[in-house]
This record gives sequence, structure tokens and C-alpha cells, in this order.
Amino acid sequence: MSENFQSMQLVTFQLGEEQYGIDIMDVEGIVKVEEVRAIPNSPAYVEGIFNLRGEIIPVINLHRRFHLKKAELSEEDSLLSGFVIIQIDEMLLAVIIDKVNRVVKVEGKDIQPPPQMISGIGAEYIQGVVNRDEDGYLIILDIRRLFNTRELRAISDYSMV
Repeated sequence: MSENFQSMQLVTFQLGEEQYGIDIMDVEGIVKVEEVRAIPNSPAYVEGIFNLRGEIIPVINLHRRFHLKKAELSEEDSLLSGFVIIQIDEMLLAVIIDKVNRVVKVEGKDIQPPPQMISGIGAEYIQGVVNRDEDGYLIILDIRRLFNTRELRAISDYSMV
């Protein structure tokens, strides 16, 4: 992995029992949990849609997508839950997170290839893993692989509702 880049900044968050990171360049923002309107006949991992400053954004539930248990958080930590707004191919998506952590800088030399399976998320969705001694492992998601072209096209139709 290290030959691809020198370093990268990641927005980190908790999803279930694991810590994840997304390249900060793919993150449009982080918002508190908003009212989500359900969409009939949508895939189970599509929680619904919400309005962010006049733009309709589909809400994705990665807990459902990857069969992860929701993290058990203290009342204080639950205040840090919400949505990470990401951009994939010109489309904004909101991903439900249990708790936002912080932005961290990761050196390319510290990123290891993903093992075949981590807590239900297959290696094909993971860009790499960083061992952060005191905090355990940080799993770097490859957001462009979370959904195939057909799924993205179907999800984009929901933002037209």
C-alpha cells in the first residue's frame, strides 16, 4: 500500500465494535441524526432519505448492509452519532455511524492489506488496515467499492423522490 501515497487524512468513526476511516477527500460533512423518511420497496440497507439544505440525500445503513450490531454507547457518546455525508461519482450519500471520532493522519507505510474478513465486512470493501496500538485496528473503507454500479443507479433514483 505504501507505494500508492505518502500519507492520507481519514475521518474516523465507530460502526458496531470496530473503528473505520474514510479518506477526508471523500467526505462532504458530518451531521447530527436528522429525520429520515422511509422509502417503500427500497433495499433493506437504504434507511430512507433526508433533506440537507434543500438537497435530498439517500441514507445508507451499513449495519444492515454488513449485518453489524449497533454499538452500545453511553449517553454522552450517543451525542456523537449521526451521518457522514460522502460523495461517490457526483452523488451524495449519508452513511449512518454510531459515533464520530476524529480526523487522523495515516502514513502509507503503516497501512496493511486487509485480511479476508473483518467483522462481516469483506476485504473487497476495505482499502487497508492500520494497527493503532492504543486504539486497536483502524479499518480504511474504500467507499467506491461499497456499492456496485447497479446499486448506485438505484440509490440515485431515491434522491429524485
